[in-house]
Amino acid sequence: MHQGTAPDHKHTNPNPAKASAVTVTIIDPKTALIVIDLQQGIVSLPTVHPIGDVVKHARALADAFRRRGLPVVLVNVDGGAPGRTEQPRRTAAFPAGWTDLIPELNQQPSDIVVTKRTWGAFASTNLEAQLKALDVTQVVVVGVATGTGVEATARQAYEQGFNVTLAIDAMTDIRPEAHDYSLAHVFPRLGETGTTQEIIDLLERSA
Repeated sequence: MHQGTAPDHKHTNPNPAKASAVTVTIIDPKTALIVIDLQQGIVSLPTVHPIGDVVKHARALADAFRRRGLPVVLVNVDGGAPGRTEQPRRTAAFPAGWTDLIPELNQQPSDIVVTKRTWGAFASTNLEAQLKALDVTQVVVVGVATGTGVEATARQAYEQGFNVTLAIDAMTDIRPEAHDYSLAHVFPRLGETGTTQEIIDLLERSA
C-alpha cells in the first residue's frame, strides 16, 4: 500500500515496456537476477498484462544471466507477515502445488531458491547474506506483483545498498493502478528501469 500522494494516472498503458522512459545505463560485473513469485498459484491469477509475456521475458533474462555465470534467484511466497491489516487475508494453508515454481523458469541446480513469508524477498530470508557472499552489487528484479512483491523487494534491495534495475516488461500486477504507480513514482527513486532486451544487450556488452 502506498502512503501519501494518491495515484495520478488516468489510464493504464497496455504495453508495460512503454510505460516509463528507459534509463538503464549499466550492469555491474556482479549482478543477480531476482524473479519474484512466478509460482503456480500466482500465475493463474488475472493480471493486467498477459502473464505469458511476463514469463517469457523473465525466462530470457534468467537464461542470459545463467550463460554468464551470474546468480539467478527464484523466489516463491508461502505465507505472510503476522501483523494486523484492514483487509482480510488468507489464513488457510495453500493448496498442494500452489507454491511450486513454474517449469517455464527452467530451474537449474546453480539457481538460488528463496521462500519468503513477506512481500519483499529480503525481510524474512537470508537473501542479502547470500548475495553479498557472492560479491553481488546490483540486482535486476522481475515478477509478480509489481506493486507488492516486486516493489517491496526493490525497496529492500535499495535499502541494503544494492544498485537496482527493474525490467518493466517482465512484471505485472492484478491491479492496474498499482502497476502504474510503481513504474511512474516509485521505481525511478529506487534505481533504473529498462526492457528485457535492453538489459540483455547491456549484459552482452559488459561481458
